[in-house]
Amino acid sequence: MRLKIFLLLGLLVAMPLLAQKKAIHPKEFAKGRPFSPGILVDGTLYVAGQVGQNLKDGKIPDNFEAEVRQTLDNIGLVLKEAGMSFADAVTVQVYLTDMSLFQEMNKVYVTYFPDPKPARTTVGIAKLVGTAKIEITVTAHKK
Repeated sequence: MRLKIFLLLGLLVAMPLLAQKKAIHPKEFAKGRPFSPGILVDGTLYVAGQVGQNLKDGKIPDNFEAEVRQTLDNIGLVLKEAGMSFADAVTVQVYLTDMSLFQEMNKVYVTYFPDPKPARTTVGIAKLVGTAKIEITVTAHKK
């Protein structure tokens, strides 16, 4: 009996050590950046903040709707590489440099996330990298 308890306690102590952290790096994303596009741990994917940068030429669209689509498409690549989709998203954080763009962002946003929509926070901020007007980060969990 003591052996069983000892083994069970050992297993409980070792479980956190078994959690593997895996970098998710779709081929479309540039190498050599100081962060991973995504990190997968125990079925939960943490997607790094993405802007609407075209991954081929590095440009951010002038049109805001196109920028939102590109941002979400970039996120979609990370989700897909991890074997997930927008349906697996549980939380989303949206950062906007101009809160007057909120409704325009929502028009595009709702076309990517099926019901039930993930929990979301939207924050107005002063500046993003380059000319970006939006940055989005996602946490997803595989069912």
